[in-house]
Amino acid sequence: MTATNARPKAGAGARAAVGGGRDVLMLLLLPVPLLVAALPAAFAGGGTRRWFGGRGESQRAEAQAAKDAAAEAFYELDTAQRDLRISIETINAVDSSPRGRKAAEDFDALGRRIDEVSHAYITAVDRHDLDRDDLESSVASQARTELTRAKDDLVRVKGELDRFAQGLGPLLGSAETQLARLAPAVERARQALLAASNALDSVRAAGLRADDLAARLAALAPELTKLNQGAGQHGVPETLQRADVVLRDAEAVRTEAERLPERAAEIDRRLVSLRTRAQALTTRAGSVEPVLSELRRRFSAACWQDLQPVPEQAAVNVRQAEDKLVEAAKAREEQRWADATSRLSTVRALLNATNEAVSAAGDRLRQLNAVAKDPQEEIERTRFAVRDAQRLAMAGRHTPDPRHARPLDDSVARLDRAIAGLEGRHPDYWHFLTETDAVRRTAARVVSDIREERGAGT
Repeated sequence: MTATNARPKAGAGARAAVGGGRDVLMLLLLPVPLLVAALPAAFAGGGTRRWFGGRGESQRAEAQAAKDAAAEAFYELDTAQRDLRISIETINAVDSSPRGRKAAEDFDALGRRIDEVSHAYITAVDRHDLDRDDLESSVASQARTELTRAKDDLVRVKGELDRFAQGLGPLLGSAETQLARLAPAVERARQALLAASNALDSVRAAGLRADDLAARLAALAPELTKLNQGAGQHGVPETLQRADVVLRDAEAVRTEAERLPERAAEIDRRLVSLRTRAQALTTRAGSVEPVLSELRRRFSAACWQDLQPVPEQAAVNVRQAEDKLVEAAKAREEQRWADATSRLSTVRALLNATNEAVSAAGDRLRQLNAVAKDPQEEIERTRFAVRDAQRLAMAGRHTPDPRHARPLDDSVARLDRAIAGLEGRHPDYWHFLTETDAVRRTAARVVSDIREERGAGT
């Protein structure tokens, strides 16, 4: 039994505990002549009672004062318990952690102690009628003792309740913060759903179906229902999380719906652009065969064998790209935007690969012509890269770090072998070019390692 629930059971005695305090206050406010006239009536509780002077009335007054003090302590404890119960309910609505559960358990334990001291107080009040005409001094003294003890117990438990309330500060602050977020979060989610729905209506009015977006928005309907049912049914943390998910998903639908007209226009532009590019590559692929013919005529097989499949592969890639363009156009017409975008990405990849292969044949011929005419430029370029790396490796040192010196020494030997390979009737110029490129890449890697190590202070 809590203090709140116990109060109505106090009966006339409990009510008199508070009423007695009011009687004394009213007497203090009366003028002096009226005070003299009112004293008998006030202590008689509104009725008629013989006035007993001396020690008996003094004991009665002390008992009544103890009763008033106990009533005040009872009222303060009851008020504090009511306020704290609201705080506990707030925490329970938000926090299901072990700390939150322990707070509720501790409050229940305090409630049982409050019931005990409240019951003792109410029993003491009901046991003694301080308004009786024949109240004996011994009975008044006993009533004062019991009511004082009840008051002290009420005050002690009130202190425990206050200390417990102070310890709830962090939990209560966190719970109130989440509750303060709840209504705005739910409202934002609802507004986001409304905005997404309006964006879809605008898209449809422009002749775009957006079926996938409509399906995604419809999937959020059950979540909206749960939001409308409230945190009382689903809990505050779950409702906050649900509101965040609905907000994010609805905003994604709205954003995509608003971009849909632009997306459709972009797909139309890409269809035109990629068709033009496919036609241009078909023309360019026709020039590969003459390039290969010249390579075969002037250079050794090692210089052009890897390019032999280019004309056929280019033709295959262009045909596949054209087929995918047809599929993309159909997807666009049916407003299957994701499919159209995917097909166009495939077309772009095929055309990029074809362009690289076709360009490689022409680039190969130019490189081979240049090195066949004068290999010295390629040699000097490579030697400069190696020497530059060697200078950096020796900077600030008497001897280079073996980690840097070894790859550079190997690169010098590799370059010498590549130069020696140019001797003979049919030199492999392509092998020479690949070797010099590898040497330069090794030198660049050593330079990068040295700078990274020195930048790190090692």
